[in-house]
Amino acid sequence: MVTALALSAALAYGVADFLGGAVSRRSTALKALMWCVPMGLVVVLAAAFLTGGHATWAGLGWGFAAGLAGGVGLIAFYRALARGPMSVVAPVSALAAAVLPVIAGVARGERLGAGVLAGMLLCLVAIGLVSMEDGGTREDTARPSGVRRLLDNGPVVAGISGACFGIFFILLKTSGDGDSGLWPLVAARAGNVCVIATALIIAVRLHGPDTGPPVSGRTLIGLALISGALDAGANALYFLAAQAGLLSLAAVLTSLYPAITVLLARAAYSERLRAVQRLGMAVAVAGVALVTVG
Repeated sequence: MVTALALSAALAYGVADFLGGAVSRRSTALKALMWCVPMGLVVVLAAAFLTGGHATWAGLGWGFAAGLAGGVGLIAFYRALARGPMSVVAPVSALAAAVLPVIAGVARGERLGAGVLAGMLLCLVAIGLVSMEDGGTREDTARPSGVRRLLDNGPVVAGISGACFGIFFILLKTSGDGDSGLWPLVAARAGNVCVIATALIIAVRLHGPDTGPPVSGRTLIGLALISGALDAGANALYFLAAQAGLLSLAAVLTSLYPAITVLLARAAYSERLRAVQRLGMAVAVAGVALVTVG
């Protein structure tokens, strides 16, 4: 059950990230998230009402904290997608997102069978292989310096987003208590909205009302809304997976989502899949197989 839920979350995250990245490339990270995040809130709110459960202050508090971390991660991730190739950004973010929950799970005393542990290690290796960037294509001309240079570096910002997502995974696991239903996810989405709204206010104060091209046109708006709905669905699938089993296992399997994003980016943008990335895909399949059998 945990494996099926986590892999379904990976699929939904992968498609959502691809669509969200496509929107942010034609607009800005914040303006894309202005459509995606509220849509996600509507989806999880409806799901929480339909599935029932009893909201607790502790669950809502942990969920809201998870949402704050996730909101920062989303801004960084969408900015990274707008700055660098999806085939590099998504795996770097996923690797960072997977490592922190594994460390937290081990610290909590989680113990895995030999087969499952081997499969998880292969999955981590696969994420790393898929994230390897071609070092021969860098350009050093007209590059900003200092902090601005870091914020314009796709892989660096992707790593920051992944660390925030890892914290999100850990806190979301903590927020569930068996009877809370999906209400911690509602609180998490509310935390996302608070972060996005705060970032937008800061952007307007710093740069004025013109903060970049808007998300306009039915196609672009539709992609943003679908991305938000899929991201919310992925959150719910991960939440259920984490509550049903080990944090480390659920997070690692969910973090395989870059395989989907990379394949979609290859098809849509002709982003080349390097030999090492193809190897990473094969290693991911082997890792999932081991986890499933184990």
